[in-house]
Amino acid sequence: MTTATAELLTVPEVMARLRLGRSTVYDLIRSRRLVSITVGRSRRVPADALRDFIAREIEEAA
Repeated sequence: MTTATAELLTVPEVMARLRLGRSTVYDLIRSRRLVSITVGRSRRVPADALRDFIAREIEEAA
């Protein structure tokens, strides 16, 4: 497993990268448009999942 694959982002980090609010990020997670995992009581988004989400959004917009 590479470092990029193993990188898990917190919701605030995802918020900052996408420049979206907390509710919007959780809505994306809840609707399964953005993949996430739960570690204990914390929600984490794999960096690869965020890149995939952005790529899908760009494709849909084109």
